Amino acid sequence: MQTIRANEQRIKELFTELVSIDSISFLERNMADRLNEILRKTGFEVMEDCAGELYGGNAGNVYGFLKGTVPGPATLFVAHMDTVQPGISKKAVFHKSGRITSDGSTILGSDDVAGIVEIIEGIRYVQEHNIPYGDVEILFPIAEELYDKGSKGFDFSNIKAKQAYVLDLSGHVGKAALRAPSIVSFKIEIRGKASHAGFAPEKGINAMALMAEGISKIRQGRIEDDTTLNIGLIRGGSMTNIVSENCVCEGEIRGYHHERVMELLGKINNVFQNVIENAQGQDKDAELFFSHEVNIKAYAVAENSTVVQKFCNACKKIGIEAELTETFGGSDNNVIVNKGIEGVVLSCGMNNAHSVNEYIELEDLIKGAELVGALISQE
Repeated sequence: MQTIRANEQRIKELFTELVSIDSISFLERNMADRLNEILRKTGFEVMEDCAGELYGGNAGNVYGFLKGTVPGPATLFVAHMDTVQPGISKKAVFHKSGRITSDGSTILGSDDVAGIVEIIEGIRYVQEHNIPYGDVEILFPIAEELYDKGSKGFDFSNIKAKQAYVLDLSGHVGKAALRAPSIVSFKIEIRGKASHAGFAPEKGINAMALMAEGISKIRQGRIEDDTTLNIGLIRGGSMTNIVSENCVCEGEIRGYHHERVMELLGKINNVFQNVIENAQGQDKDAELFFSHEVNIKAYAVAENSTVVQKFCNACKKIGIEAELTETFGGSDNNVIVNKGIEGVVLSCGMNNAHSVNEYIELEDLIKGAELVGALISQE
């Protein structure tokens, strides 16, 4: 592939424009409309699904297909449209050092505007320099920040690509995460019996005390090298002079092995079942309600897989070193791999995401676009 630098000025302009578009989860309408317009002008056939309607959002996932200039396998590129808060009235500030930040009052939104810009500019790169390429598919999902709700609602049955690149990883361009964890959240509710804590405490069932007993029996933190467990929320009771009738706690388990995560979930349930059974007495029945949700499911892609080898070769083409790593966070790639498509998550250069200290280097935006071009090039 030709070693021509991507269009720096246009990258800056597109990044500035897309950052300025408010696109909070489930409120991606303006971003979806603009990306639809850009893709059509770039030669894509574009459609938008109804995924947003599943959750009360105002936009769907945007999908585009671009016919290649030469025969070759299709490649899917993915970057999500939504951002977290504070993300209203964002502004990209360019510094002389090459760093791009917000004005300090909001996030920057490089998560995941950077990925979107690099995909679009990578396509433009090969088109403008007459570099042959195969079929290209693009998916810009909604609501990735809410455990991939957009991609979960997308119909992958018509996707032609067997390999996918999701541009949604922190750090310098050239990193690829080959595995990511399952993230399972759980909720435990104990219903006891209210009673006056001064006049008749023995007539009550203290739900908060039972919850505390159960929590004390659960190991938290990094419980194994590749598994974490955390109980992060607890609430209950009504007044200081009332035996607490109700208590709720919520937590999550993360781990690279889905079966192990589900095994731990079952053990937590058993711990609380035993606490409740041991507390039962005459006319004093406590109740336990245990629920969970598999937010994302773990995946692992082999280092010798086609999608990884193509990535390593593309890095070599543009003169950067490939770094193969793993992530302990989720992305749309969790959904994609579990749909049977070979996929990895690529760094798009963002740093300190989800904070007002978020930043990206202009050079990473440029290299990211060149990397996308190299990935679809058939030279």
